[in-house]
Amino acid sequence: MDLQHLIAACMMTGVGIDVELHSARPARNWEKSRATFLRGSHGHADALADALGALHYLGVPGRLTAVDLYGDTVMNEQEAEAALAEVPGLREQCTDERQRAALDDLAAVLRECVNTAGSYVRFAGD
Repeated sequence: MDLQHLIAACMMTGVGIDVELHSARPARNWEKSRATFLRGSHGHADALADALGALHYLGVPGRLTAVDLYGDTVMNEQEAEAALAEVPGLREQCTDERQRAALDDLAAVLRECVNTAGSYVRFAGD
């Protein structure tokens, strides 16, 4: 099964991933993590999970494959830079506009992390 068909199949999962940019490593407790919260990308949670979920099923290597669809994943600015480099290739494989929009939002948050010393990105899976 190719990536496009797998992404379409993953759209049935009902999983979502929110993305947050933090000024420092976020606390595990959601309320305490608000002290370092800079901005989030929550509007495309389902579409982002669809796209990243396909990577898991295919066993594609890379930083984005390490994102836990069902828990939290935290990346520092160096890891965010590696993940940002993976976005264009994944975006080319997307089957619909909502997945491309989700990846565009993700790229913006990753880029901001790369350009903000000491910052972190948190992926909050369902």
